[in-house]
Amino acid sequence: MSEISSRDASPDADSDLRLAGRGDRAAYDRLVRPLLPELHAHCYRMLAAAHDADDALQETLVKAWRGLGDFEGRSTLRTWLYTVATRSCIDLARARGRRAMPVDLGPSSARAVVDDAPNGDIAWLSPYAGEAPQGTASPAARYEQREAVELAFVAALQHLPGNQRAALLLFDVLGFPAEEIATMMRTTTTSVNSALQRARTTIARRVPDPSQQVTARRMGDRQLHAIVEHFTAALERRDTDALVDLVTADVTWAMPPMPHWYAGRAAVEDFAAQVPMGNCGSWRTLPTTVNAQPAVACYLRPEGAPSHGAWAITALTLRDTRISGITSFLGLEHFIALGLPAELPPVGQ
Repeated sequence: MSEISSRDASPDADSDLRLAGRGDRAAYDRLVRPLLPELHAHCYRMLAAAHDADDALQETLVKAWRGLGDFEGRSTLRTWLYTVATRSCIDLARARGRRAMPVDLGPSSARAVVDDAPNGDIAWLSPYAGEAPQGTASPAARYEQREAVELAFVAALQHLPGNQRAALLLFDVLGFPAEEIATMMRTTTTSVNSALQRARTTIARRVPDPSQQVTARRMGDRQLHAIVEHFTAALERRDTDALVDLVTADVTWAMPPMPHWYAGRAAVEDFAAQVPMGNCGSWRTLPTTVNAQPAVACYLRPEGAPSHGAWAITALTLRDTRISGITSFLGLEHFIALGLPAELPPVGQ
């Protein structure tokens, strides 16, 4: 690796760069620490799974540390780290395969599948608990960085080959010029532009407009919070009618790792009535955020159990003033990533 320079660096960063090149690990840590959130977000966008992003970021930092002795001053530390991270992600994606959502497996179910079982053979997309960093992209970037971790966008990225995925993220999200991306990916500018064109066609077909960030701004905080509160109240009261009143006619509900999913108000109403509002038990909820979207941490207490245990992180996708998508990510690991408790005590304790 020979692509790091102190160009545009502060005097302290310039000093740390020299020290790091001589083997000072503390100096290296000071250099990379401010870049970790955005690098992790980039790895998540590439890989669509938080633990894969953790692995890719760790591999990036190790590779960068080992390559610090070969600086020739062709670009900045940030560019070099993105180069290493992108290549690591492409290799990891090739080895582990693309991440899926239930909609990728087949058509929706018209009726509730009450005996649905988790499918452990599928590499599922997982939610993103981190905050997408702001202000790191150039004005040329097409997407806000918060838009670029939304569920629909990340799921659509998984339908792109690795080179297209990387080109789109580096150019349209992070604002790197095509010539620099070509160097980062060891290809030509013509190839980058071709990959961009194909990637944009796929994304435009799969990602609804407007984004969740635009929708939230149009709604305002008060209305946004009201929708979340009405959803949680309906779930805790096990009120199917109240929940259905909140959704669009073409609403979808998916629960990875459960393979079945539901589309349309009638199918979602049947699923809600028979499963979460049926004989599951009682619910308690906590508001949260995943993928820069409103979400609800859902805790379930089966009959006879002493407390409510972590069950699913449910992300809400909004359109106008209604819920157009419900995605419930089952598993305690999602609660741990968000720093949420594994269980809630009975009310009043």
